[in-house]
Amino acid sequence: DESGWRELFGRAGVEAMLVRIREDVAAAGVIFDRFSSERELIEKGRVDEALAFLEGKGLIYEGTLPPPKGKPDDDWEAVPQLLFRSTEFGDDIDRPLKRSTGAWTYFAADFAYHLDKYRRGFGRQIDVWGADHGGYVRRMQAAVRALSEGDAGLEIILCRLVSLLDGGVPLKMSKRAGRIVWMRDVIDEVGKDAFRFIMLTRKNDAPLEFDLQKVIEQSRDNPVFYVQYAHARICSVFRNAEAEGFADLLPAVYDAQAVARLGDEAEMNLLRRLTLFPRTIESAATHLEPHRVAFYLHDVASDFHTLWTRGKELTDLRFLRADDRELTAARLALIGATREVLRVGMGVMGVTPVDEMH
Repeated sequence: DESGWRELFGRAGVEAMLVRIREDVAAAGVIFDRFSSERELIEKGRVDEALAFLEGKGLIYEGTLPPPKGKPDDDWEAVPQLLFRSTEFGDDIDRPLKRSTGAWTYFAADFAYHLDKYRRGFGRQIDVWGADHGGYVRRMQAAVRALSEGDAGLEIILCRLVSLLDGGVPLKMSKRAGRIVWMRDVIDEVGKDAFRFIMLTRKNDAPLEFDLQKVIEQSRDNPVFYVQYAHARICSVFRNAEAEGFADLLPAVYDAQAVARLGDEAEMNLLRRLTLFPRTIESAATHLEPHRVAFYLHDVASDFHTLWTRGKELTDLRFLRADDRELTAARLALIGATREVLRVGMGVMGVTPVDEMH
């Protein structure tokens, strides 16, 4: 019986792939508390429950929809279907819940999934989708408004695909030819921290080119290296401070008044940049845009590297001044705060700061 072995092998294949997906996302530092199965929703009657909910609210009916305009809709059929009154909740047309074959549409299962989340206490729901699913946004938001009677909201983040390159040369993949690069392969090649940082350096709806060679390159063009190098450089200054007899000044790092002696333009630029850190974190969280943190940390690193370079060129701007211990304390306070901002900022991104780079 073909249907029997197809079912058996299908379930085994899905389970094997899910195991690999769990391992890969865990390697990237992404932890899922719960995986939901469409098959499970149907088998446990969750879709039937969702239908009963809609029926009780008078939100479903039998009808025929006009042909879709523009991009084809997989759920459309030129026959009467069971429809959800999604236009009452801001959608442009009503949406099918069941096909003429009796099978549920993807939308019906999605409705059941979001109803289940709402019943588990999640009033604010956030979905992360591929950009090719943008046409489903309005219908799904309408569904969440309906199932929660306006109590819950759904925010949908559409993400563009990542282009993988190696030294500027695109790595072409093909399902048909069996050419594929797993996420775990990339993580093993460049490391978890570099992988996470690069993935967060673009807004979700902007294309991202992930170059395997660029990520391990030690240059300003590599944002991971540039930010980590700033942190490592600051750590080296503090090691030198202890070795050169400035250990008694280190408590000044935590004294906000210590920076009063600062006056150079590069110092003030860095100081002003540091004051933006709380607002940056808040705006990134409010707008669901973690790339704001990555951009900010790169700017902080840039300001610090500028200050470092000026200190190499002008002895008056060196961090450690035996002839002016008060100014040394002020500069240690400045770069100490910079180190803390870099450390906390990278921590927010799930990246571990390094104290030394060779």
